[in-house]
This record gives sequence, structure tokens and C-alpha cells, in this order.
Amino acid sequence: MSTVTANRPLAWKLLGSRRALRLVERNIYVYRREWLLIVSGFFEPIFYLFSIGLGLNHLIGTITIDGQAFRYTTFVAPGLLATAAMDGALLDSTFNLFFKLKISKTYDAVLATPLGPDDVALGELIWSVIRGGTYATIFLGVMAISGMVATPWALLCIPAAVLMGAAFGAVGMALTTYMRSWQDFDLVSLAIIPMFLFSATFYPLTVYPGWLQGIVRVTPLYQGVVLSRSLALGQFSPDLLWHVGYLALMVIFGLSVASTRMRKLVLS
Repeated sequence: MSTVTANRPLAWKLLGSRRALRLVERNIYVYRREWLLIVSGFFEPIFYLFSIGLGLNHLIGTITIDGQAFRYTTFVAPGLLATAAMDGALLDSTFNLFFKLKISKTYDAVLATPLGPDDVALGELIWSVIRGGTYATIFLGVMAISGMVATPWALLCIPAAVLMGAAFGAVGMALTTYMRSWQDFDLVSLAIIPMFLFSATFYPLTVYPGWLQGIVRVTPLYQGVVLSRSLALGQFSPDLLWHVGYLALMVIFGLSVASTRMRKLVLS
């Protein structure tokens, strides 16, 4: 490796690595025979959409946002799309990553190839984004078929889901490198479930008490929910740049930490 390449910032080296795509290719080969594992993780947001979404739609009717009235299902669906992207990315960047890192020792074999720890981190992140983006894309298709898409701008939910998948995938990987056993993942569930329930996914932020609104506003999922909902409803404002920046910082921070930790764990 040249001195110029070695002295580049970590983020530059990660984004410039093509070897990471070899790990993505490996994951594709593995999941060809285990495609049910991919499909099974997709249904939870769909169940929420057709149970809570359709059920409450008959009770609530419409919700007014910035002077525009929308059906409740049209309001809640983009939030669940963001959740689908988060779930898809986290499944691979947490549980599956831990299994490969600590149980099957997959990366010991991977590092016998020209791939390095940075390539492993980036490759797993790309795979997490693919899974989260796939969930979100299929979910958007379900929304369209069910008449829950209010405007063609909803197509922008796909790049938003990719950004969400990258953000949660990167942070998920970083946290997983600190996990010592399967029991530690109880802490992940302890964080994800309240965040899912209190990220304005099912109700407008204004229904929460003032002190809770402040907490919700700084949670990661809330950024994705608001971003997806605004794009799906065609409501654009400069505030969306804040949500994009928040998620982008999650990607940079999480990937940097994950890569550093991977290097320490697999090369020690």
C-alpha cells in the first residue's frame, strides 16, 4: 500500500474499497439457499400496517398535517416503511454479524484473502443496506397496491430508506462489536421497541407531552419516519436537511467505529 493511500482518512479508504463487494457477493451466494430468512423478516411491518393501520383508520378517519388532510393509513404507512428499512438493516448488522464474528468465525477465513477489516465492515454495511432497501421497496409496492400512496413523490422514500439502512446498519455493526454474548442483545431490543412505539410512527408528535416530544425529536428512528413521511406526502421543507444530516452522521460515526473495532477483534 502506498504512503498516500495509507495516510488517507478512514472514511475515504472505506468508500474507495472495491474489495468489499466480494463479501457482498459471498452473502448473496449464502442466502440463495436460505432465502426464507430474508423473507421472514419482512412481514412484521406489514402486519402492523394491516392490523393497527387499517383498524385505527376506521376510528380515526383522517389526520391533518400542515393544513392537508390525509387518511390515517396514508399517514402511518411511510413511518412503517422507515421501520422496515431499519429492521432489515439491523437484522444483518447485529445478530447475523455477531454469529459470523464470534460463533462461526467467518471473518477468520475472509481475512485469509486480500480483504482486510475495513473491507469486511464496508461489505457487511452494503449488505445490510441492500436488505433494508429491499424491505422498503417491497413495502412501498404494498402501499401502492393498497392505495396508500398519496403522491408520486413517494418514490423518494427509496433513497431515504437506503440512507436509513446505512445509518442503522453502521451503528448496529459498531454496537455488535462490543457484544460479548447473545444475552447482550436484550439491550438492543430494549432500545428498539420503545423507539419504534414512540417515534411518531403511529401518531403525530403533537399528541405526546412536551417533555416526551423533546426526547422523541432526538431519536434516530424519528428522523427516518419524518423524512419518509414528508417525502411520501410531498411535503418538503428545509428541516428535511437536518434529518438527512443526522442519518449521514450516523453512517460516518458507526462505520468508523465498526471498522476500528473489527481491526482490533479479528487481527488481535
